[in-house]
Amino acid sequence: MAKVYGTGIYDFKRHRVAEYPPVELVLDDKPAEQRPGSNLPSTGITLTEIQRDRLTGIAAENWLKLGDDPDHPRQEFDPDLVKRIYETELSVPGGRKPVPLQRVMILEVSQYLENYLWPNFDEGTATFEHVMSMILMVNEKFRENVAAWICFYDRKDAFKGFLTRVLKLKDEGRTLSIIEKTNYLLFMINAFQSLEDEIVSETVLKLVSLQLWHSLSFGRFQMELCLNPHLIKKWKRMSKKEAKEAKKGELVDSSRILEVKFLRNLIEEFLEILDSKVICQKQSDHDDAKLDNIIEGVDEVSVLYCERFMEFLIDLLSQLPTRRFLKPVVSDAAVVAKCHLSTLYAHQKGRLFAQLVDLLQFYEGFEIDDHDGTQLSDDNVLLAHYSRLQAFQLLVFKQVPKLRDLALANIGSIHKRADLSKKLSVLSIEELKDLICNKLKLVSDEDPWAKRVDFLIEVIVSFFEKRQSQKEAINALPLYPNEQIMWDESVVPSINYSGEGCLALPKLNLQFLTLHDYLLRNFNLFRLESTYEIREDIQEAIPHLLAYINNEGETSFRGWSRMAVPIKGFKISQVKQPNIGEVKPSSVMADITFSISSYKAHIRSEWNALKEHDVLFLLSIRPSFEPLSSEEAAKLSVPERLGLQYVRGCEIIEIRDEEGVLMNDFTGRIKRDEWKPPKGEMRTITVALDTAQYHMDVSDIAEKGAEDVYKTFNILMRRKPKENNFKAILESIRDLMNETCIVPDWLHNIFLGYGNPSAAQWINMPDLLEKVDFKDTFLDADHLKESFLDFQISFVNPDGSEDLHPKPPFRIRLPKTLKGNTHALPGNKKSENDMGTADKISLQEELVVEPYVPADPGPYPQDKPKQNSVRFTSTQVGAIISGIQPGLTMVVGPPGTGKTDTAVQILNVLYHNCPSQRTLIITHSNQALNDLFEKIMERDVPARYLLRLGQGEQELATDLDFSRQGRVNAMLVRRLELLSEVERLARALQLPEDVGYTCETAGYFWLMHVYSRWEQFLAACSQNQEKPSFVKDRFPFQDFFTNTSHPVFTGESFEKDMRAARGCFRHLSTIFQELEECRAFELLKSTADRANYLMTKQAKIVAMTCTHAALKRKDFLQLGFKYDNLLMEESAQILEIETFIPMLLQRQEDGYARLKRCILIGDHHQLPPVVKNMAFQKYSHMDQSLFTRFVRLGIPYIELNAQGRARPNIAQLYNWRYRDLGDLPYVREEAIFKKANSGFTYEYQLVDVPDFHGRGESAPSPWFYQNEGEAEYVVSVYMYMRLLGYPANKISILTTYNGQKLLIRDVVNRRCMSSFIGPPSKITTVDKFQGQQNDFILLSLVRTRFVGHLRDVRRLVVAMSRARLGLYVFCRRSLFEQCYELQPTFQLLLQRPDRLSLNPDETGPYTERLVREKGNFFLVQDIQHMEYIVNSMIHQLLHRVQVMAHEKAPSHASTLKDLSSENQSVSLDEPMVNGENQHTGPTENISVDETKTELSEKGPPDETSVMEE
Repeated sequence: MAKVYGTGIYDFKRHRVAEYPPVELVLDDKPAEQRPGSNLPSTGITLTEIQRDRLTGIAAENWLKLGDDPDHPRQEFDPDLVKRIYETELSVPGGRKPVPLQRVMILEVSQYLENYLWPNFDEGTATFEHVMSMILMVNEKFRENVAAWICFYDRKDAFKGFLTRVLKLKDEGRTLSIIEKTNYLLFMINAFQSLEDEIVSETVLKLVSLQLWHSLSFGRFQMELCLNPHLIKKWKRMSKKEAKEAKKGELVDSSRILEVKFLRNLIEEFLEILDSKVICQKQSDHDDAKLDNIIEGVDEVSVLYCERFMEFLIDLLSQLPTRRFLKPVVSDAAVVAKCHLSTLYAHQKGRLFAQLVDLLQFYEGFEIDDHDGTQLSDDNVLLAHYSRLQAFQLLVFKQVPKLRDLALANIGSIHKRADLSKKLSVLSIEELKDLICNKLKLVSDEDPWAKRVDFLIEVIVSFFEKRQSQKEAINALPLYPNEQIMWDESVVPSINYSGEGCLALPKLNLQFLTLHDYLLRNFNLFRLESTYEIREDIQEAIPHLLAYINNEGETSFRGWSRMAVPIKGFKISQVKQPNIGEVKPSSVMADITFSISSYKAHIRSEWNALKEHDVLFLLSIRPSFEPLSSEEAAKLSVPERLGLQYVRGCEIIEIRDEEGVLMNDFTGRIKRDEWKPPKGEMRTITVALDTAQYHMDVSDIAEKGAEDVYKTFNILMRRKPKENNFKAILESIRDLMNETCIVPDWLHNIFLGYGNPSAAQWINMPDLLEKVDFKDTFLDADHLKESFLDFQISFVNPDGSEDLHPKPPFRIRLPKTLKGNTHALPGNKKSENDMGTADKISLQEELVVEPYVPADPGPYPQDKPKQNSVRFTSTQVGAIISGIQPGLTMVVGPPGTGKTDTAVQILNVLYHNCPSQRTLIITHSNQALNDLFEKIMERDVPARYLLRLGQGEQELATDLDFSRQGRVNAMLVRRLELLSEVERLARALQLPEDVGYTCETAGYFWLMHVYSRWEQFLAACSQNQEKPSFVKDRFPFQDFFTNTSHPVFTGESFEKDMRAARGCFRHLSTIFQELEECRAFELLKSTADRANYLMTKQAKIVAMTCTHAALKRKDFLQLGFKYDNLLMEESAQILEIETFIPMLLQRQEDGYARLKRCILIGDHHQLPPVVKNMAFQKYSHMDQSLFTRFVRLGIPYIELNAQGRARPNIAQLYNWRYRDLGDLPYVREEAIFKKANSGFTYEYQLVDVPDFHGRGESAPSPWFYQNEGEAEYVVSVYMYMRLLGYPANKISILTTYNGQKLLIRDVVNRRCMSSFIGPPSKITTVDKFQGQQNDFILLSLVRTRFVGHLRDVRRLVVAMSRARLGLYVFCRRSLFEQCYELQPTFQLLLQRPDRLSLNPDETGPYTERLVREKGNFFLVQDIQHMEYIVNSMIHQLLHRVQVMAHEKAPSHASTLKDLSSENQSVSLDEPMVNGENQHTGPTENISVDETKTELSEKGPPDETSVMEE
């Protein structure tokens, strides 16, 4: 059965990859040819130039693996070469760049680290340059977000030595430059971001242990031990241990130990640079001695170092293991206070630094108990603040007479910064220093900064002032972005983010301090990501309006924009009083009037489709009076170029037409039959403005005399509905932060990343299901035995006797071994060598299986339950067992392994074993949700218990309506059907028919007449079991069942008839049970009430997308929505926060969460969630899914291990990425997988595409990569396949870039649409095609200079796993074969010729040739050769068609029809559509055009048949 995987090296390979701007955009300002050792032009870098570069030559001679070429033996390791490369290639003379990025990229691509630096590293002999070079290479791997630590796993001990050398690097006597210090610091940041890697964490976590407190000042040390008395014993034990070690050798000063001094030294070094190196003072040449002529210059490199150091401290303080003992050290050094007082903090060039300092201050004062990880409530924080201030007042009352006013003041008058500073200003510097350093012990009196009054005031004020709570901060924050945040590059970076600098953004790490911390980071990132998307939409819409200043000096618009319309009128209509305890208004309403007269009908309909809760944006445009020249525009910011003054968001409350009639009302105020089309062209929208933003704006007007924003709006902008859900999701997160957020206790610690990773696994959970009814999971007894190979199976009847001929269904009593041993799950095959005695005994553990005969479901065909036909593998059975038990189940499903079938069976078994529980299904996409839902409908779960919420319901492939309204209607229709059945039953019993008037009367009828008769019948049967015909003669409802297809009773056997009688009664019971369920719909009169009852009470399985869950969370809470189980498909494609929200769609019960099971199904080896802004994706790790984080944390998971999608040979291209991925028997045995692809020698092949017209890749704009040669080649091969008769719907063309996708579509339109070829099933990107498949895939990899984002192994896995029967990859061989990350796949691809191999003898879509047989083949030389082949085939075909078309005889026409119908393009593995020929009637005259049309549908006729004709 299922292997359960947890911690281990394999799970934690980092495999994200950055796709940064083209390298020319991120190079140094200095021309490349002027930099040492550079031969590259500054305009960009091509593969040819890389190959000519001298670094590439050095690599080829010394470390590049070029195969076993005896003519090019690799030279011995040369430390001087490493030194020379470091000094000439890896050093930068100045500027803000820490490395010469282009040179580092070339070295990293050539595997300098893997093949030269690391194999030749020795801790004792490695030079400084050797260590620094390795640091730079690791940093570059992190920048590219590829697996950085993999190559070190082969020598773990040596790697520890390398880390030790890194930590001691600064003690080796060599002074590091600022740039080297920055790169060194970046390495430490990367190391502390990799705590899941044991080889890294073992070393770096020692730096943040309790030993660090040796570096505290004596006063701070005493204070910390007083605050944390539980650490006193630990400290004493540690001191004794150190004393013992000191006795063995020489006496060691504890402050000199590496673990003690490392971080403290880094902090001191940073403070020194911040104080003396950042601002360089230069004297002006014009006047020698005047002080006024001192010019302040900013050292860019030092600024970058300071920013990186802030990032380093933020990272350490935002994770509990690194925060616990470091925070007192940071406070002791007063890092935040010194940063606040530094020149850089207030300098224009220090804006990013200032934002990072504020973030550091936030995490330093975070509301958490650092030692037990408990989140502090607002009340706790407030009480701690008051007690701290009271203690301070008592101290100064006794010891500082000058502060008597402060000591006697009420707390409310001194807890603000300004008030406290004023009270302290009466002290002299000596008194202040004595108070802070000696009495309060906040800083050491030896600190050189202790002589500054401003520093001392800053320290004491920041310690005692009242801080704004997280809740207050989040509630005061506007949900809509404004113009200030939108174009702040340090917060919302542009698309040109290169990964070289840091940003003032939170990161999604492995661990979080508290749930509030988790929510806050996600809130900020989600808000900024949506801000970025809104900014892009504004920049797209505004230029089309062509704004100008008219003669009256007002803004007018010459152009028009689909998404933005000029405003005719704007008026604030209502401002409500603030709620108690708040300062912002409770609501602000406004009316906006605009005209849609200038739009065409289809765009008008889009504006008319606006509805309640849609989000719009109000813009204020004021262009410059004179048009800007291109030079002027280049110097201005984007808002200045656009003339954009202000941006404010709003939410629609209602929309009215020109006559004031309400439009698009879904609240029920207007009845559906009274709806009318909108009148006129003027529209008036009532909107709700953001109250927090409004309060800020009004305050600025009152206090600063700012312009009234709300009188300047002149543009209303809308966005696409699917992209405009951000406000509801942000509101959901904010609501969660304001609630007492209850995650189930069994999930809480794991969710935050702490504790035992296996704690939530089912084996460690209480309330397990002891006996499980597996229903139709097992197809037969052999299937069950195959699923539990490690157990001795005993089939036992209910009476305890052995069952010699067992048949499903089965009930299984799960043995203790299965529960107590994670490796005892089915499918875990251990080798004999690995097994101890206990393991061998466990193999003999008995598994008691109870076959049972299910009760007769009833006499009608619709009573028969739907049966599963999937033969689940032992691993899938293990996943099903885990899924139906309480706790967290994680299932990794590689491509084609039956994730959805497993999920459906979990739901099916769960429904039958826990019928009272409700399950929520969440997926990322509507398509996946519909696939899952359609399969559930095919199982034995009544349709009345299924509900599908959201927009994608109409795409379900079923006649039934599973929406809320559809289910309500179905229940009402079903009620009438059932009541008519009740009336028929009453007639059969010769009773009045009015018992079927309502569900209530039917219920009385059941009790009084039906159930009582059944009880009497059972009593009589118990006394007449010896009479074979007794049941037939006495069954009370026999007349009702006269309409069955076969007689219900035979009268031959009492037992058989009694079983049939029970089946009949079960049918009747179901009727009355359903009627009881319909009764609520009878009593509730409004549609809304019925729909809400259905969702909250009736439905047992509710399905929706993660977006719908986030949008409607507030509604679910108001309605009292409840569920016990959560199943999430595609969970590796869902953002962290969108996974978290569905766990909390219900209110807690008595302080406890109701959720019992959480089943996450996904594949972290495929692509992650989509995040559009690269900075959030790469710097903040926003594309990390909860599923991937759990895998990285070592939480046990089950990996499905048998694929049934692709040919085994094709599966080998990606199955190396998984632990043990094999093939189902189906793909090895079916004929379709054994036969070759007609016309192609190989079922998969890499095709090397040379330059086309002298060009490889091109990029008309950043990231818009195209490759004309590959596009033409791919389309030629597609045309070749169509001409052979391959169906278009079985071929998909994929590429790795949107630019190439559009180019291929253009080529297809030019070459295929005007002929009978037609388009393929899809032309799309690999990313968009995730989760889909097709028989034949033509894949274009585009790049010819750098590998780009295909270095992300997850993208490679998706690309290679989409094809079932044929995969043809078009790329530049010389580029991709050298890529380290892609080696396993490309080594397989390159075992075959790199020129396309075709079989000319095969002229139809089928061949009898087997896969491994090559047949008669030839190699295509190049793109032009392929085009020639295709054109020749087209000419031959058209010639034959024209000859046939001119034959007038009816026989010839019918023969042509027969020929073309015989050779129509049918699927290789499916019959024709509906199994019918689509032609109707004879064809007397066939024109060439008609023939082309016919061939486009059916493929060309077989050549030999035509010749015979």
